[in-house]
Amino acid sequence: MSAMTDEILEEVRDGVLWVTFNRPQARNAFTFAMYDRLEAICGAVSGDGPVRAVVMTGAGDRAFGAGTDIAAFRAFEGPDDAVAYEARADRVMAAIEGCPVPTIAAIGGACTGGAAMIAACCDLRLASPALKYGFPIARTLGNALSAPNLRRLVALFGTARVQAMLLAARLMEAEEAKACGFVIEVLPDHAALLARAEALAQTVAGLAPLTLRATKEILRRLRDGEPDPDDDPVTRCYTSDDFREGLEAFLAKRPPRWRGR
Repeated sequence: MSAMTDEILEEVRDGVLWVTFNRPQARNAFTFAMYDRLEAICGAVSGDGPVRAVVMTGAGDRAFGAGTDIAAFRAFEGPDDAVAYEARADRVMAAIEGCPVPTIAAIGGACTGGAAMIAACCDLRLASPALKYGFPIARTLGNALSAPNLRRLVALFGTARVQAMLLAARLMEAEEAKACGFVIEVLPDHAALLARAEALAQTVAGLAPLTLRATKEILRRLRDGEPDPDDDPVTRCYTSDDFREGLEAFLAKRPPRWRGR
C-alpha cells in the first residue's frame, strides 16, 4: 500500500485501485488536501495502464464521507475564498468524471456534501442499508451548490427530486436511492458492500477498456452538450487494436486479450 497522506489510502489489487477516505474519527470529512490528492489520483490513472477500475470508499462503516470539514471554512474572508473553493471542487469532480477507467463508489453510511458529489461523479454506486445521501446545506452552512454540480445532480435524479432533496434539506435513504437508479445495489451489510465492490470492479476490469472509456466520454458530452467533432470515441474504438483482437477472439471462440489501444 502506498499513500501520499494517511487521510487518503491507496492500494492496487489485481488491477483495481482502492481509494479509501481515511478520517473515520470525523466521518471521513474532507480536508482541502484530501480534495487535491483525489484530483491527482484520478488524473494519474492511464487508460492503457495496469489500473482497470477504481473503487472509492470510506474508512469504517459509519460514513463514505461527511462533506468538507467545517473547520476549513473558518479561514474564509471574502468572495475570492468562495470562488477558489468552488473552482477546486469543480476540478476534483471533473477529474473523477475524466478518469479513463470505470469508477465505483462503495457507500457505507453517511454520504453528504462534497462526498455526495464525489459519489455522484463515479460511474457506478453500491450502498449499505445505512446510506443517508444528500446536501443538507440549507439547514447547516447556508452555502449553495454550483451550477455544474446542480447539472450533474439533475442528470442523475431529475429536477423534481433534486428540488425535494435541496429545498427541504432531506437525506435520501438506501431503498429510495436504489429505486431511482442512483445506486445499482443495496448490500445487506458493510462487509457485503466491500465484497460486492471488489467483484464488480473485477468484472469491469476484464471488459474492453476502450469501449468503457468511449461510453463514459460520450455520456458526459451528451449531458453537458459539448460535442467534439474532432475527437470521435466511436471511431477510435473501431480503428483500435482491441477491436481487431475482439473480432479475432470471437471468431476463434476464445477470450479476448484487451490492451487498451
